[in-house]
Amino acid sequence: MTLYGSSFSCQYITSRELFMIVVSAGSRRSPIRFVKPMASHDRQNAHENAHYGANQQGTRERNERLILTLLRRTPGLAKAEIARRTGLSAQTVSRLIAALENDGLILRGAPQRGRVGQPSIPLSLDPEGAFFFGLKVGRRSAELVATDFLGRIVGREKQIYDYPDFTTVLEGCFKAINRLIERLGPARARRLAGLGIAMPFHLWEWAPRIGVPNDAMSDWKTRDLKSELERHLSIPVFLQNDATAACSAELVFGDTSRPPNFASFHVAFFIGGGLVLRGSIYAGAHGNAAGFGPLPVPDSTGRMHPLIDAASLSNLERRLLENGVDSQQIWMDPEGWSIPEHLLLDWTENAAFALAQAVRATQTVLDLDAILIDGWLPRNLRAALTDGVRAELEQIDMTGMAVPAITAGTIGADARTLGAASLPLTARFLVELPD
Repeated sequence: MTLYGSSFSCQYITSRELFMIVVSAGSRRSPIRFVKPMASHDRQNAHENAHYGANQQGTRERNERLILTLLRRTPGLAKAEIARRTGLSAQTVSRLIAALENDGLILRGAPQRGRVGQPSIPLSLDPEGAFFFGLKVGRRSAELVATDFLGRIVGREKQIYDYPDFTTVLEGCFKAINRLIERLGPARARRLAGLGIAMPFHLWEWAPRIGVPNDAMSDWKTRDLKSELERHLSIPVFLQNDATAACSAELVFGDTSRPPNFASFHVAFFIGGGLVLRGSIYAGAHGNAAGFGPLPVPDSTGRMHPLIDAASLSNLERRLLENGVDSQQIWMDPEGWSIPEHLLLDWTENAAFALAQAVRATQTVLDLDAILIDGWLPRNLRAALTDGVRAELEQIDMTGMAVPAITAGTIGADARTLGAASLPLTARFLVELPD
């Protein structure tokens, strides 16, 4: 298979080149229906026949997505139970199941014999049914993952840098795409269904806090990563704020027993967050809802500071540099940290205190069921931080407010990349269900 962009000067993958990679290999699986780019004459024909059968086709597609959403939440449902939960007739469910099987999106399990009647056949999503790319662009690193239909990571590429230069990130992304396509192989690559991007909005505004001149990141103001990727790839591209995407990962891949109204605090280079109301992401008018970083909170002396200064990994990085400890380790692997205990404990205590104050401020406005604590953290540190926030909250006057449950997120360090990968998955294959 040909690799593109492998030289130092990146050669972008064209739509036709990626399309040839996606569809050229022989396989008994059908390609996903929407992957093939629509030719101009096809678009004209589609326009001329736009109203023909539109309602029927739209209803069928929504019902297919409804079944896929149910099976994602509850694997192993049989046709009869799907019919009961959806309100669709048994005949309609049978037709939809047959179509989804033909598309390679669901699998039949071994028949389960009950007391009476015919044995039921459990249905589940086929992990090989579709694949997705999730790209996270951060202040210190970029990461691209490939996931299967269940959200399991099947490939990963990472890029570490001092700051996110636009061209460096874009070229690194194309090279990573090439390597992951090669690793997936032709049969899987032809079932790529989209790429999602999770990144901070207005990235150029963060240059002073990252420690670089403003002009070093000015390209982010005049160039659009999503548009440039779309121009060279033949798969759909989606974009979401990185901390909101982390919250999306919790919705799509996380614990299904979560409450319908919660906020998540995502600890990364800078802290951010996401908001879920009535079981759905609430992004706000400009896509920045629950951007908790600028939220003013008191420290232990009563002085007010932005939450970003107390509960971000940038603060831990600074402490490591001041004490002559390697700070690059933070961005390589969250389970591979080797940090002096007193520095880690000091950061955790300060972050927990600040987060508890932020929880109180959030709860005065939103009256949530729960607050999730997650981020680019070792699992044991995430647990310690969650316990610390819970303990600090017990010392705060919450009169007139319901105290939300404080729990650790269930996704962890991969929340932003998985959240990015969930964007094309959600757009094509899922519907919102009431919790």
